[in-house]
Amino acid sequence: MSDYDRIASAMAYLVDRAIDQPSLEEIAAHVHLSPYHFQRLFCRWAGTTPKRFLQVLTLERGKVLLENSYSLLEVSHELGLSGSSRLHDHFVQLEAVTPGEYKSRGKQVHIEYGVHDTPFGPMFVAVTQRGVCRAEFMDFNSMEGLLDSLHNAWPLSSIRENLSSTHQAIDAFFSNDAATRHGPLSLHVAGTNFQIAVWRALLKIPTGSVASYAEVAKSLGAPRSARAVGNAIGANPVALLIPCHRVIQQSGALGGYRWGPTKKLMVQTWEKMRDEPVAL
Repeated sequence: MSDYDRIASAMAYLVDRAIDQPSLEEIAAHVHLSPYHFQRLFCRWAGTTPKRFLQVLTLERGKVLLENSYSLLEVSHELGLSGSSRLHDHFVQLEAVTPGEYKSRGKQVHIEYGVHDTPFGPMFVAVTQRGVCRAEFMDFNSMEGLLDSLHNAWPLSSIRENLSSTHQAIDAFFSNDAATRHGPLSLHVAGTNFQIAVWRALLKIPTGSVASYAEVAKSLGAPRSARAVGNAIGANPVALLIPCHRVIQQSGALGGYRWGPTKKLMVQTWEKMRDEPVAL
């Protein structure tokens, strides 16, 4: 088991057992490490301590975050979104596929893909000349299925594996070392006008905060379209970088997520803890 696999397994264990408040020794035993070694490994890869991660995993966390979040309408007028946000520090710019590109079905588009370890498990990433076009957790997906989906979306494109090209997207989100990051990050996605509008709205939700489906709909000037917003979020082709994990139900319940509620809560908690100082 790799270090990343151990941390992903430990996070999932914490999410599943949060109500039991497992001890450091119990969590370490789950991933077959000594408490000392596990503590240091978790801090290195997750950017926070197991204890602090567990503190955030409460039943009422979603409601508290929702109450404390800015509305998207307010956020859209703020200029200081960068703050401590990993995504906004790197300025994620979303570019939609043009009608001409859509009509050409990916002709003359060169796509490179790779699978990278993350604290949440392996992630499939694909990039075009203009930016990241796909990012998905490998959960419930085979490499064959992911490549078939990519071919279906860009049928006339050339597709090849190139880990060095796709590592930029992983660095932009996970790296603590400025020297390993590559500046602004662009996304190159295909979708309907409404889907693109929803995905752009998601980029305005600050890191560590959440918004409801209804809030996203309201920010688009379509307050009765919460269900359509949910469908657009479900079609998000770029996990993490387009932060669909930041949208929850008005009640505070997590809501849907393509890779399951445990993964969604893991990502939300990790983001909220991301920029806190780590005490070993």
